[in-house]
Amino acid sequence: MSFLQNILDSLRGRQRELVDWLRNAPSPERQLRLGPTPIEECDTGVSSLRSAIELAERNELGRCTVCHEIVDAHLLQMDYNASVCLDHFSREERSRLESELELAIKVQRALLPHATPSLPGWEIAAFSQPASVVGGDYFDFVPFGDGAQGVIIADVMGKGMPASMLMANLQASIRIIMPESSSPLEVVQKLNRLFRHNITLTKFVSLFVGHLDVSTGQLSYVNAGHNPPLVVTPGTGSAAGFTGLPPTGPAIGLVERPAFAVAHAAIPAGGALVLYTDGVVEARAGSDEEFGEARLKAAITAEGLVSAQETIRRVREHLQAFADGASLHDDTTLVVFRRLSMDAFSRPVSSP
Repeated sequence: MSFLQNILDSLRGRQRELVDWLRNAPSPERQLRLGPTPIEECDTGVSSLRSAIELAERNELGRCTVCHEIVDAHLLQMDYNASVCLDHFSREERSRLESELELAIKVQRALLPHATPSLPGWEIAAFSQPASVVGGDYFDFVPFGDGAQGVIIADVMGKGMPASMLMANLQASIRIIMPESSSPLEVVQKLNRLFRHNITLTKFVSLFVGHLDVSTGQLSYVNAGHNPPLVVTPGTGSAAGFTGLPPTGPAIGLVERPAFAVAHAAIPAGGALVLYTDGVVEARAGSDEEFGEARLKAAITAEGLVSAQETIRRVREHLQAFADGASLHDDTTLVVFRRLSMDAFSRPVSSP
């Protein structure tokens, strides 16, 4: 099978997945993934895919508008809308594109062992379980260039090996981009440019990138269509306070011209930040009822806030009881940052 045929098959699959999601996803799901972006903006992405498919079917996709030859295969794979060879760009345009191509090559080589931070005054715990052998959930802790602690949680819409391979590329990209950045907005914008026309992206990726000042508990973040993380203030049951961190932009790959915004939150002393993927709140019981955010909140503060590791253990117990022993049908990921008094030291990150 030719390279162009591979691209055509990928584009058709992406169009099919996106149109199916737009037609059949419940309204709350569409609203979550789009954030403040109007759903009409999705039409531009579908139109772009349709045009690219028509060109590919005529063997015209990637044909240079200047010399009429097919552009470099690496460039076309990174951006299926590419229509000018690198030789015809200005010095500045060529430098930018070559930089992005270099980044794409680095991504393929940059998968590194997962590292976890040790933060004075904080406890961190994480749990992730794929629904099948491999999954599309991802979380990580990568420092920003200004020294702030970064926290990432993401979910590729899909299951199995394709989702896992895309998530591996996303992980490698983040590990290259974040140490060179000082803002979550910069990170998300670069990721979107890298992945929105990438042929490996079959639908979209929801993503939360947080920039945490560990000395003050101040958090700045971009939420690209991901389930809202929870900032928890101390208390037991209904006495606890919860602040959701809703989307500030659409999921990556969902619209052609996305607008992302930075928002801010504060994690109080004795409080916590709880991040999760939709496999937690969408877990279903035999009655087909979802676990939901209300049950998640109740599990977190059932007997007051506890350690990060104990919080995850408690949520898992509630999930298992709710599912009544049945297997969960989606990847499940939880990450908890618990802020202690400043004279305390974090325990090692663990996977309970």
